[in-house]
Amino acid sequence: MKLQSEISSSNAVYLIRLHIVLVTKYRRKVLNPEIRDFLETSVRSILESWNCRLDEFGGEEDHIHLLISIHPALNISELVNNLKSATSKKTRNHFRDHVAKFYWKPYFWHRAYYVGSVGTVSLETIRNYIEKQGTKEKPKTKTAR
Repeated sequence: MKLQSEISSSNAVYLIRLHIVLVTKYRRKVLNPEIRDFLETSVRSILESWNCRLDEFGGEEDHIHLLISIHPALNISELVNNLKSATSKKTRNHFRDHVAKFYWKPYFWHRAYYVGSVGTVSLETIRNYIEKQGTKEKPKTKTAR
């Protein structure tokens, strides 16, 4: 996917990208490929309603990575908490029997999350890392000399 550069509005030109990681409650390995596909579609839809864009999506059985572009006036914690609660409810309803094997209470995501800003210099690195989620190939990190 080719990523868009700066976004122009009537009073600002901006490029704000965030790397977000959401982890399942108790790190349970509940996220099979079908659920991850469902989550990607759900996250994309939720972000569009917030005037944001999902640039990359990846994950493994117990967590997901999102690379998103946001508007500068956005409250990040409010967005992330909305993403977590909406995707939790949708996923628990759509995959009720599967999720019930892992959680008997209405849990899904851990209450904590990771969010970091991503500059254009490290964009390719983050993108590569997210794309490699769920594969045997892991990205190599540079070692200090």
